[in-house]
Amino acid sequence: MAEYKDLRGGKVKNYTTNPDNPYEGQVWFNETAGELRIRKSTLRSAWASGGNLNTARDNMRGAGTQTAAIGFGGGGPNAQTEQYNGSSWTEVNDLNTARGFAGRAGAEYTAALCIGGNVTNNELWDGSSWTEVGDLNATKRDCCSGGTTTAAIAAGGGPPATTNTELWNGSSWTETTDMNTARNEMAGSAAVNTAAIAFGGTLPPGRLGNTEVWNGSAWYEVNDLNTARRQFDGSASGPSSATLAFGGETSTVVAATNTELWNGSIWTEQNDLNIGRNAMGGAGVSTSALGFGGNTQPDTAATEEWNADFAYGVWATSGSLNTARRDLAGTSSGTTTASLVFGGQDSTSPTPTKFANNELYNGSVWAGQSDLNTARYQLGGAGTSTAALAFGGANPSDTRVAVNESWNGTSWTEVGDLNVARNFPTGVGTSTSALSFGGNSPGDPREEATESWNGSAWTNVADLNVGREQILGAGASNTSALGFGGNAPPAVANNESWNGSSWTELNDLNQITRRGAGIGTQTSALAAAGDNGPTKINNTESWNGTNWANENTMNTTRNAMTGDGSQTSAVVAGGDTGSTTGATEDWNGDGITTQTIATD
Repeated sequence: MAEYKDLRGGKVKNYTTNPDNPYEGQVWFNETAGELRIRKSTLRSAWASGGNLNTARDNMRGAGTQTAAIGFGGGGPNAQTEQYNGSSWTEVNDLNTARGFAGRAGAEYTAALCIGGNVTNNELWDGSSWTEVGDLNATKRDCCSGGTTTAAIAAGGGPPATTNTELWNGSSWTETTDMNTARNEMAGSAAVNTAAIAFGGTLPPGRLGNTEVWNGSAWYEVNDLNTARRQFDGSASGPSSATLAFGGETSTVVAATNTELWNGSIWTEQNDLNIGRNAMGGAGVSTSALGFGGNTQPDTAATEEWNADFAYGVWATSGSLNTARRDLAGTSSGTTTASLVFGGQDSTSPTPTKFANNELYNGSVWAGQSDLNTARYQLGGAGTSTAALAFGGANPSDTRVAVNESWNGTSWTEVGDLNVARNFPTGVGTSTSALSFGGNSPGDPREEATESWNGSAWTNVADLNVGREQILGAGASNTSALGFGGNAPPAVANNESWNGSSWTELNDLNQITRRGAGIGTQTSALAAAGDNGPTKINNTESWNGTNWANENTMNTTRNAMTGDGSQTSAVVAGGDTGSTTGATEDWNGDGITTQTIATD
C-alpha cells in the first residue's frame, strides 16, 4: 500500500490546530484535537439549473447528451425544435409534422428519431433538418422508447393503453413480443433496441410503478418504482441497467419533484428536481441527464441538469457571536473574512434587551467593535467592514426610527435619515450607493417604498411591485439589486430585480420564505433559511440570474439572522432557533472543506 509520503512527496505533517490555508487534497494531524484531517470536496448527486428553452411547453421529447441535446415537439401540438449546448438552447428547423407525446431515440443531437406521438409517422434528424421515414404499425403516444436512429424500440403507449412493442431497423418497424402490462403515459430508455427498460405510466383508473426490462426477445417484470407516476420522463440513452426517472404526476402531486435511480435491480430515491413538473422532456444518461420543459401549471421553459457525484456547497459551523441576538443587521458587500454585524435583540428574557453592539468577523471568530449610537433591532444594513450603513429599525421603546448611521472602520456617525421611518427594511449596496426597500412603517405595515442612498441623502424611487416586509435582499449598489421572499402577508416566494429605476418581477423562489439571509448580487445570489410563516426552515437556494436552485441546507434551522458575502463564499450569524442564538455558519460554495478522517 502506498504511503502518503509516496503520493505527495512528504510525510503527513503535525499541526497544533489546522494549517492556515490548506490546499485541496492536503492531509495533516491536528495535535490539539488528536485527529487526522483532510481538505477535500463534498460530493453528491443533484439537479442544477440550466438555460431555459426559448418556448415553454409540455409533452415534448429529447435525445442526446447533457451538453449536446435536442428537444422537439410538444403538446399543442408543436413542431418546434431546439438544440442545447450545455448552457443555452437555440431554435433550429421544425419538425415536418407538429406533435406532442412522441417517443425518441438517439444519443447525440446530430442524429435523432422522433417516434409517433399523437400521429403514427416518424421523422429522422440529421443535425440540420427532419426527414419523414417509415411509419409505426400502431399509434404510440407516451410510449417507452430509446435506442439509436438505426436500432430503436417503441413499446406500450396509447390510448387506449397497449402492450404492443415494435423494433426499428433504420428503415421500417416490425412488431415483436408484447409487454406484460398495458399502459400509456409511461417512460423508458434504451441505448440499443436489444436492451430497454420501461416504467410507470397509466392503466385506468390508476398510476403505475411497474417496471419491465427488455432482453432483445421478451419483456420481464422487475422491481417497481418507489413512487407510482405518469406523464414523466427519464434519462433517454442510458443502458437498461442504469437509468433515471424524474418528475411526473403521482396520486397526490400534480407536478412532482421525485427522482429515482435504477441500478439494474432496484429503484432508489435521489435528490429532487428543483422545479416540480409533469409532461417534461429528458435526455442523457443516469449520471449526466437533462430535464426540460413540462407543466408546472402553467408550462415552463426551465431546464435542469442532473450530475452524479459533483462537488456541492456545504455549510460549516464557525465561531459564535459574543452577544447572542436576533433581528440584527450586517454589511451586504463584505466577505467571509471581513464582515460586520450590529444591533439586534435578545427576546428570551421577559424584558427583551435591545443592542447597539457591533462585531467584526475575521473568518473564524467575532471581535467587539465600537457600538452604534442608537440601540435598535429589525434594522437594515449595507456596505463593508470598513465602510457601512445601519438604518431604520425599532429602538428600545419599540418605536420605528429613520436613523441612519455611517461606519468608517472605527466609529459610527449619524448621517441623513431615511425618508420613511420603518422596521424590517432590507438593505443592499455600499456606504455611498445603497438601496433600502420594503419594511413596516406606521403608515403601511407592508411597505412598497424604495429609497436610494447617494452617500449623503436618501431619495424616494419607484416602489416594489409587491409591498412586503422581512424581505431577503442582494445587490452591489443602488442601481442593481434583488429582493426575494418576505411577508406580504402571508409569507411569499416573490422575486424582483431592480435596475436603477424600476422593479421587475422574475422567477420565484422554490420555497416560500421570510426573515432569512439574502447574500450576493443581482445575478448571483443566495437565500438562506428564514421561515415560511409558521415554521422555521434551513433551506438554501442559489440564483443564477434566471432561476433558483436548491442547495445543501444549513446545519441550524433559524430565522431573524443576518448574512454577508457571495453566492460561493458566505457567512450567516445570529437569529432565532427557538431561542436567541449567536451561532455562525460559513458557506463553502465549492464544497471544499476540512474533514476528519476516521481512524482506528
